[in-house]
Amino acid sequence: MSSVKSGRKANAEEASTDVAEGSSDAQAVNKNKRFRKEKPWDTDDINHWEVVKIGQEDNVKPFTEESSFATLFPKYREGYLKSIWELVTKALEKHGIGCTLDLVEGSMTVRTTRKAYDPYIVFKARDMIKLLSRSVPYNQAVRILEDDVTSDVIKIGGLVRNKERFVKRRQRIIGPNGSTLKAIELLTGCYVLVQGNTVSCMGGYKGLKEVRRIIIDCMKNIHPIYHIKELMIKRELAKDPALAEENWERFLPKFKKRNIKSKKPTVDTNATSGANATPLASDAANTAEEKKQKPKKKVYTPFPPAQQPSKIDLQIESGEYFLKPREKKAKEIQEREQRQEEHKVRKDKEREQAYVAPKEDGEKESKKKRKRDAAAEDGDTSTGKKEKKDKKDKKEKKDKKSSKE
Repeated sequence: MSSVKSGRKANAEEASTDVAEGSSDAQAVNKNKRFRKEKPWDTDDINHWEVVKIGQEDNVKPFTEESSFATLFPKYREGYLKSIWELVTKALEKHGIGCTLDLVEGSMTVRTTRKAYDPYIVFKARDMIKLLSRSVPYNQAVRILEDDVTSDVIKIGGLVRNKERFVKRRQRIIGPNGSTLKAIELLTGCYVLVQGNTVSCMGGYKGLKEVRRIIIDCMKNIHPIYHIKELMIKRELAKDPALAEENWERFLPKFKKRNIKSKKPTVDTNATSGANATPLASDAANTAEEKKQKPKKKVYTPFPPAQQPSKIDLQIESGEYFLKPREKKAKEIQEREQRQEEHKVRKDKEREQAYVAPKEDGEKESKKKRKRDAAAEDGDTSTGKKEKKDKKDKKEKKDKKSSKE
């Protein structure tokens, strides 16, 4: 019995030591990486992002299944696609891809053939026909077949509700004479085309990411010039090897959003052009009147305004409320006839003006007559006699004064 007990103790001690060792190993190795094995062939000098070029010798046998993609194109692109379709066919035949143009249905189709060797080339061909349908010219769209070029079609149609606002913000991407678009292309190294409700881009992955950010922010009312400034600073910082591993946020500009109310431009109808233009007297008078007629501040009163009289109250005041229906109708007829009579008189005067003879050029205006002649013609000599009498009295007074002296 004692030997059995001693054997059990020894086994328990060994198990405890094994558990301790196992626990130390578990602490050393991460739980997620427990079953990972070392890869001696995977060294740090290998570039995992490098695009591997696949040649015809890498894939000798044909694909087991045929893959195909189709896309529709608008009616206005039909003529251009017909003219360049031979070039598209030749470009895709080099990679073992077949293509068809259906003008009746308005679609383009690409498919793999038995000569195709690159399994990813069919996706490149799909992107090519998609770009051609979005008004990208052939000499740019054919670049998508290269390994280091990818594409992105950004939909901007649903980002802004108001049509006028959408057109203005879309125009900001292009800029005056296409200068903003050219700056984006130079800084990102991508080809950008704004067409309708989409923006088609071609280039590297990094550049496409920047282009998408610029365009979506522009539709959210953030001007592209801010991103352009940021990209220019980043370009200069990338040239300095000392700043390669540092954070660049302290060098980048920080723009605060400010809502400034724009003043509405006042249109002067009577304004004269030129630097030496002087304001007219009428304009000065109008401005003076505007200054005088400033709205006065209303005095605050805690009491509500007096209630306005209703229609029935006004009828009671005028006595119309107590009239009988027959009398009311007679009064309405009388008022209507009176209005018709006034209207008729006014119209007759307007018609008579058409028959008034105009003044001739040779006719001269009669000279104003003197008061004396006018009085003599009228037979009113009393005014002349009074004037003579007043003159005589004045003369006598002067003589008296002179004699006294």
